[in-house]
Amino acid sequence: MNNTSSNHEVILKGVHLDLTESLKSIANEKVSRLFRHEERIVRIRVELEYDKTRTKDKEFLAKGHIEIQGPSLNATVATEDCLKSLDQLVDKLDRMIRRRSRLRRVKRKHPHAVEIPAEIPKV
Repeated sequence: MNNTSSNHEVILKGVHLDLTESLKSIANEKVSRLFRHEERIVRIRVELEYDKTRTKDKEFLAKGHIEIQGPSLNATVATEDCLKSLDQLVDKLDRMIRRRSRLRRVKRKHPHAVEIPAEIPKV
């Protein structure tokens, strides 16, 4: 499912899991929170997966991929409930975006000196 709003795209995918309309709307609502923190996000892909071969407390897996200017952000969370996995995934991606933004701001406001090994001729 694709949801495009003002140059932002959300792609939801279910692996071994049928995505109901209510699950899609909940996922879109939670993921839209990420667009408020960063305007340079191009696309967010969310994969919700059910794996019955895993242990009971980690059978629902949520994977998130944020395509953004610069290196992409990826996160994975596994819990016993699909919505709980989605909540934890969005929280984890949110922390990653805020950390990235904070580091960019610190780097911009506190540039470090660069030493040039060669002599610069005086005019």
